[in-house]
Amino acid sequence: MQHGRRISVRRRLLAMLLALFVVALGALYTLVRGYAQQTADTTYDQLLRASVLSMADSLQLVQGDWQMDMPYAALALLEQAPRDRVFYRVAAADGALISGYADLPLPPARHAEAADSPQLYATTYQGQPVRVAWMERKVAGPRATESARILVAQTREARDALAERILWQGTLALIGFTAAALALAYWGLQRSLSPIQRIERELAGRSASDLHPIAAPVPEELDTLVHSLDGFMARLAENLDTLRLFIAEAAHQLRTPLAALHAQMEVALDEEDPAEQRRSLLAVLRNAEKLSRLVNQLLSDASVIHRSNLRRFEPVDLAELLRQAVHDTVPQADPQPDVRLHLPDTGAAMAPGDSLMLREAFKNLIDNALRHGASEDGHIDIGLQRRDEHWRIAVSDRGPGIAPAQAHSAFERFSRGPNPRTPGAGLGLSIVKRVVDIHQGQLCLSNRPEGGLDAVITLPVHRHDA
Repeated sequence: MQHGRRISVRRRLLAMLLALFVVALGALYTLVRGYAQQTADTTYDQLLRASVLSMADSLQLVQGDWQMDMPYAALALLEQAPRDRVFYRVAAADGALISGYADLPLPPARHAEAADSPQLYATTYQGQPVRVAWMERKVAGPRATESARILVAQTREARDALAERILWQGTLALIGFTAAALALAYWGLQRSLSPIQRIERELAGRSASDLHPIAAPVPEELDTLVHSLDGFMARLAENLDTLRLFIAEAAHQLRTPLAALHAQMEVALDEEDPAEQRRSLLAVLRNAEKLSRLVNQLLSDASVIHRSNLRRFEPVDLAELLRQAVHDTVPQADPQPDVRLHLPDTGAAMAPGDSLMLREAFKNLIDNALRHGASEDGHIDIGLQRRDEHWRIAVSDRGPGIAPAQAHSAFERFSRGPNPRTPGAGLGLSIVKRVVDIHQGQLCLSNRPEGGLDAVITLPVHRHDA
């Protein structure tokens, strides 16, 4: 296990939540700031409009001259902001000053159209930013309608102070809300990760051989992980059971021939007659061959079990694997058995699979036919054919066949039947069956009408994973 930089789900989630809250806090701060400024402007703009309307009502046209008695209410409204300075300007349509500050900036061009209701704009006066409300006052004169323009300006100190106060209060509320949300998120995260801690405690308290499914309750998000872990432990338990069974059966199967070999060696050493000693040595040789075959089949079985767990499939040539199996299995010394290999003329016969396991299966199937189905006047046929979406591998012999009662038990490990014709370990067909099942194929044994046994393997041309 590598001990590099470790990944913490808790820290990662907290960092993501913190980043999210920081972004949200920044966005909310911007919104609150805009709202605070808008609220302050709206409040004081209403006062400016009321002041302009009050001054407009006091403006009169008397005998062609404008007259205005400054209303107390117009300035009293603006006294609610004692720190601000107020400026006003009342001028006739021709620009003649009626009252107020003559240099107070006029509305910009876009606001210059005559307005019967108060309008607002922002500008700078005497080095300070001011907010200005203005409107046109129209009065019917002796010859024509006369108009005058009223402007009332106020500095921004009070409204900026109100906006800052609203912003500060809103910011404090946002900070408090964010802190509470982070605390709640941390608590929720701890609660959400507690099932993982329960699983950890349950697994830590188990013995090495305890591989039963996890009993701790888990949320839906962890159900797939726990299900996969349970499946892994089930496969591991199955592999361990298979390994224990293999070791036990291997020890049992090896004990007898080793004991017999030891006893025959002792007898051979005690023999003084060369003929009897040769007979004993021949018996030792036969037991050694039997033991060698048993060990080879046990190793083949162990190799198939190991590679069946890996399931590393790739395209393989079944025709080439059959050639190799025939070459490795059929004895080359005289008298050679009559083994006939029939392969398709199309060349390669490709299928997904494990080349080592398939070759071992073919070798065991051919060896089974040589040992139990060969006869003096018979022969063994090995054929490979394409049937739709499957490859059919058939090994046919001319032996006695198989009893119906043994058709299913023949695939069990160390099963040899009541009257075996030749010595063996009883592992060949079980190895073939395991390999065929792993490759999603079928293995069928059937007696031939004219005598003999057909062992047929059917393998899919394409792999179909569940």
